[in-house]
Amino acid sequence: MDQLVILIPIALGLGLVGLAAFLWSLRSGQFDDLEGAAHRILFDDDDDAAQTPEHGKQPRSEENPHQPARDGEGPGGG
Repeated sequence: MDQLVILIPIALGLGLVGLAAFLWSLRSGQFDDLEGAAHRILFDDDDDAAQTPEHGKQPRSEENPHQPARDGEGPGGG
C-alpha cells in the first residue's frame, strides 16, 4: 500500500508531462502537414538543384563592368 502512495503521483506526473509535450507539439505546428513528407520523398532534389543558379554568382546585367559584351554591343560587336 505504501508503494501506491509513491507510484500514483509519479504516474500522474508522467502523464502530465506527456500531455504537455503533446500540446506543445500541436501549438508548434508539428501536425500541420501530415502528407507533405510523404509527397516530398517522391521527388528528386537533384533536378531542382540543376535548374537553379549557383549561389554566389551575380546575374548578368549591364551594370556589371566585368561582364563580356553581348553580340552587337561594345567594341567589335558590329
